[in-house]
Amino acid sequence: MKKVLIANRGEIARRIIKTCKKLNIKTVAIYSEADQELPYVKEADYAYLIGPNPVQQSYLKVDDIIEIAKKENVDAIHPGYGFLSENADFARKAEAAGIKFIGPKPETIEKMGDKIGSRLTMIHANVPVVPGTEEGLTSIKEAKDAASNIGYPVMLKASAGGGGIGMIRCDNEATLEKHFESIKTRAKSYFGNDVVFLEKFIDASRHIEVQIFGDSFGNIVHLFERNCSVQRRNQKVLEESPSPNFPQEAREKLYEAAINAAKAVEYVNAGTVEFIVDQNHQFYFLEMNTRLQVEHPVTEAVTGFDLVEWQLKVASGEELPVKDQQLINSQGHAFEFRVYAEDPKTFFPSPGTITHLNWGEVEDIRIESGYEEGNKVTPFYDPMIAKIIIHESNRELAIEKAQKVFSSAKIEGVKTNIDLFNRFLHDESFNSGVYSTSILGEWMQNQGEEVSK
Repeated sequence: MKKVLIANRGEIARRIIKTCKKLNIKTVAIYSEADQELPYVKEADYAYLIGPNPVQQSYLKVDDIIEIAKKENVDAIHPGYGFLSENADFARKAEAAGIKFIGPKPETIEKMGDKIGSRLTMIHANVPVVPGTEEGLTSIKEAKDAASNIGYPVMLKASAGGGGIGMIRCDNEATLEKHFESIKTRAKSYFGNDVVFLEKFIDASRHIEVQIFGDSFGNIVHLFERNCSVQRRNQKVLEESPSPNFPQEAREKLYEAAINAAKAVEYVNAGTVEFIVDQNHQFYFLEMNTRLQVEHPVTEAVTGFDLVEWQLKVASGEELPVKDQQLINSQGHAFEFRVYAEDPKTFFPSPGTITHLNWGEVEDIRIESGYEEGNKVTPFYDPMIAKIIIHESNRELAIEKAQKVFSSAKIEGVKTNIDLFNRFLHDESFNSGVYSTSILGEWMQNQGEEVSK
């Protein structure tokens, strides 16, 4: 592999460029008008303006991206995450043009992109799934009947979507009726498919996922798990590995289920199997993400492996760099903190120019940033500014280092969640490691009560 086009932007584009440089692979970047001053555009060997700011006119223009790839005679396209990373048609068009798609087979993307279909696939593979409907719901009456059988609370979800956009918790029939049509409309708008289904809401649950990797020779391994339970709007803001308060016996069963899930679809390249885990450590399949995850640096920190390098090698037709599960070890404890340009009270995006950017004086931390001082965070894309990755020999030391980072880091020009992290890192429940996906919301409510007093 000599040249790769990166069909993405920001920090993930920079991340891919970094590994490509290490492997002496040339890179081709694409950028919208809003992104032309961002660092990744300058760091790539070649860069092309793909279109105006809206994603439909730039980063989602499949045919234009393929044409640039052909013009540059690239060997492969790396989709990053988001945008076209789980678009089976894009993968097929790349392959038809003689260009490797750095990810799983289009058939796998398609099968796992349908949440209802993926549930059925997992059931056949003997992987536990959350109780729910096995077919799309066509009317509110069907939804009410199904919810009555499942038992409230339930999650109303878009079959073709994820990332917190196409889902909402319904505690009773009234809330289900209120949101049914709006979720269908949102699903159609965001994912091109208005099919929705129901799953039982598992109370006081954790969101734990397993990093898997496969090659074209049938080798499949796991690279341990990540706890992604600190969330807002059903979207992750903090991840860690290994997951605290998780017995080793349950952990081993989780890995086995993830491997079985990967084998069921003959998985190739990087992927993640996501699970909901209840208070008794019983786990249920949630979804499979057929791409590299935002939080992959957590796994890189504890394993010492470069997952983008693994992706490139597998896409080149090589075997997994390490195919013997016994030779893959996890060392120490790692966190990833997603720093967003957003109002920390409402979580609404806060676009603007970053007038000052300083990550403090703490040594030996990893910063994956899509922006530099003077760059604009625009309203057109996800407002994540950077990811801060911290790795130490144990969880307590990692938290102490994180506290130092967020007490000294400073960003001006846009609102951020830096101070939120600085305060949240002193929360007793979080520090104990005994927490669920409701922790951030509950902590914020408590903070509000304290302020009102």
